[in-house]
Amino acid sequence: MTEPGQHRTTLYSADELYDARPYDRSLDGRAYAWSRTANAPQEMLARVLHDDGIDTALATWVAGRSLVGVMGGHAVERGQPAYAAAAQLGRLLAEHHTVATGGGPGAMEAANLGARLGAAPAEALDDALATLAAVPSFLPSVDAWADAARAVITAHPDPTESLGVPTWFYGHEPPNLFPTAIAKYFRNALREAILLQICNAGIVFLPGAAGTVQEIFQDACENYYADESAVATMVLVGRAYWTETLPAWPLLQALARGRVMESRIHLVDTVDEAAALFDQPASA
Repeated sequence: MTEPGQHRTTLYSADELYDARPYDRSLDGRAYAWSRTANAPQEMLARVLHDDGIDTALATWVAGRSLVGVMGGHAVERGQPAYAAAAQLGRLLAEHHTVATGGGPGAMEAANLGARLGAAPAEALDDALATLAAVPSFLPSVDAWADAARAVITAHPDPTESLGVPTWFYGHEPPNLFPTAIAKYFRNALREAILLQICNAGIVFLPGAAGTVQEIFQDACENYYADESAVATMVLVGRAYWTETLPAWPLLQALARGRVMESRIHLVDTVDEAAALFDQPASA
């Protein structure tokens, strides 16, 4: 069994990270505890080697795939309209692309859930949302939260592929169980950069707070300097949110003016509008 900090040659699965109960005894829980105290030179080296292995495994996994990222608030709870909307977005995007998220709870979990059920009947997502709503958050019990997710996974054993890229830097928030592949990093700065980089078809930004704003402008910086062929679509969902609550859109629009990226940034009100911007298969 892989131990915290051990070099990796493959990505994680949810079963591997959640390999024991209670959660604190699982690989994921042990790795987080280890990361908070492992500061000796050999332990720091172990972290670097682990993340290098994840880099290599992730590069192999994403090769040939068209990835659309979904970024958004980690505080969105199951049962909330915003959670259902993010799940619907994941389901719609999965028709033509592979969905990638930050791998955590909230909107990230919802998008991975929707993607996982991308090929299932439409009512399957409604049933899954109802099951999950009984345990809205990983607080106070990660085990109960994970058990609800496992019930959905058991009910729908033929998943559409998706990716989660979480980090033990935010290990107080457990990774969600719905991605079919999980690239978990110790170094958050590396994880953030790689997550944005691999989303070659573009990124949808749902309402979020500081982390989502950081991701918008980190992605914008990449698109600002990118070669024309490498500029990817950016979609902000929630006109009032991104122009009034956190007015990122006016600055993004000003930054993009006169650049190739100007035609690749979009502000929409609904997840249906966002998904429609990615309606064409990657080969089209």
